Amino acid sequence: MRDLLSLSAALDRGERRAVARLITWAERGDQRAYKIIGERFSKIGEAFILGVSGPPGSGKSTLTESFIRMLRAQGQRVGVIAVDPTSPFTGGAVLGDRVRMNEHATDREVFIRSMGTRGHLGGLSRATSAAIRALDLYGCDTIIVETVGVGQSEVDVMRVCDCTLMVMVPGLGDEIQAIKAGVMEVGDVFVVNKSDLDGARRTTRELRAMLALNHSDWRPPVEQVIALRGEGLELTWDLIESFRAYMSEEGRLRLRRKERARYELLGLAQTSIIERATSSQPHHSLIEEMSEQIANRTLDPYSALSLLLPQLLNSDTST
Repeated sequence: MRDLLSLSAALDRGERRAVARLITWAERGDQRAYKIIGERFSKIGEAFILGVSGPPGSGKSTLTESFIRMLRAQGQRVGVIAVDPTSPFTGGAVLGDRVRMNEHATDREVFIRSMGTRGHLGGLSRATSAAIRALDLYGCDTIIVETVGVGQSEVDVMRVCDCTLMVMVPGLGDEIQAIKAGVMEVGDVFVVNKSDLDGARRTTRELRAMLALNHSDWRPPVEQVIALRGEGLELTWDLIESFRAYMSEEGRLRLRRKERARYELLGLAQTSIIERATSSQPHHSLIEEMSEQIANRTLDPYSALSLLLPQLLNSDTST
């Protein structure tokens, strides 16, 4: 309780270390983190949340770093959540974005946090939403969520961000793979980074042709950039602002945030059920027994679920 009160008071004073600790608690699934966020939930929602996604090697981190520099020049406080893949074997993560963004380490108005996916599907850590709220409470004007770029499951980015920027690059092979990966439906704004390379114009042209098939009111624009030189960044940000203006019309942003809330609530419910199944010895034993029966073909998984689910839902969490 003393740690909870101490962190809560430090957070109200705007202490940077308190935000870091709050995110750490959220990553560990510590209920104290959710209590602190819950008590301040009515104050959350002022920050603009930008997702930056795309295939590996497209220059997402370089682009993010350039955005940080540009936003800081405007006087904004910036938060960055860089989600790195976690090894399914060792549980470790590279967490290299802090190294790549080292020049901002001493800037008190920039908060950069690397997080491992910890096996969570969709390229995002389970604690990402809590981390976003922590940075919102810290007073960040813009929060950038950079994801691992794992293809079709990047749809999770769209569900936690106000705008999703898809970063493409020439020379990655047949651009039709972008459709197969599902990224065409995820992005609100597209950029072709490293546009000084051969094939950039062709990639841009093909992306625009694909996006022309989009029949929604908003047709995602495609811009060429060279993030390493800072070329095309201001125009790209203007496109992002245009999307923000579009979303503010006719209650579109409120509807997107409602969908985000529904997705998060269902995700939390799913996680809670899994935690009950793995933390309780009786449930663990029952699952082991059912697994053996399924493997021996004496029980089918659908019947097993109909028997298991009521026990998980009706059991006390302390069991």
